[in-house]
Amino acid sequence: MIVGDLSRRELGERLAGEGLALQFGPFNLRIRSNLDSFATHAHQLYEPYPLPDATEIVDFHVQISAPSGLRRWVRRQACFGVDGQFPFAPYTVEHAFPALEWGINWCVGTRAHYLLMLHSAGVERDGRAILFPASPGDGKSTLCTALVHSGWRLLSDEFGLVRPEDGMLLPLPRLIPLKNESIEVIRKFRPQAVIGPSFLKTRKGTVAHVRPPVDSIRRAQEAARPRWFVFPRWVADAPLSFEPMPKSQAFLMVATNAFNYEVLDETAFRLVTEMIRSCDSYSLIYSDLDEAVGALDELSRASDG
Repeated sequence: MIVGDLSRRELGERLAGEGLALQFGPFNLRIRSNLDSFATHAHQLYEPYPLPDATEIVDFHVQISAPSGLRRWVRRQACFGVDGQFPFAPYTVEHAFPALEWGINWCVGTRAHYLLMLHSAGVERDGRAILFPASPGDGKSTLCTALVHSGWRLLSDEFGLVRPEDGMLLPLPRLIPLKNESIEVIRKFRPQAVIGPSFLKTRKGTVAHVRPPVDSIRRAQEAARPRWFVFPRWVADAPLSFEPMPKSQAFLMVATNAFNYEVLDETAFRLVTEMIRSCDSYSLIYSDLDEAVGALDELSRASDG
């Protein structure tokens, strides 16, 4: 069963009552909300996501709701909560949906320490994955969105989840948040992409969420083998530059882009070392999405030979 099997009314009733159980890759969430606007956005953007069996363990109990007491009448706000705790200052009610999405990322990044968590996007084709470790503003979300609408499968826009026992990547194909100018860039690049409403003046600027292709969501339990590290950087009007990177430099950049490298200690060192040894690493500077996608397509084809 998927979210789309529920009517808009049924979805709203679940959110306001027992909560909506959702499966995102290796995690099960239960979401509660008494905000009608959130239910409307969730019905549209979560439509292909599966509902786990009632017997399955829920990893995170989250909510995005109006505050209780007098505050709900003084100012229209939305509060993100997890397991009854509220770790962040309230958001304006208009930003409830992105607040919930940011909150889920926070839950994964602070609690899933049985996995090595790289700050990286990831895509897959033919069982081989590209990881894109990058800092905010480097264009990884835009590039990742372009690739998954050009024949690649989305693993994740935010997390490279590495399973310690075998070094495989676990998919977490959640919504891809685009910011500011990237929203219109993707609308023009792939008009068929399912993009939610633009939320203006959030804490991260204007934000809109791209729903991954249905195939990526359906294959969320299929792990992938890391094959390449590509360190992207978008530079306005720059010619395409796609160059091999020394493994020593790649190791430092991957290790410093891990959420929990220090927590996992020797396990993290071993995993990153094994990935760097088995993967080819490249730096990518781009300004044109077609050129960047073409270069990565060619990388994949060349490796087939």
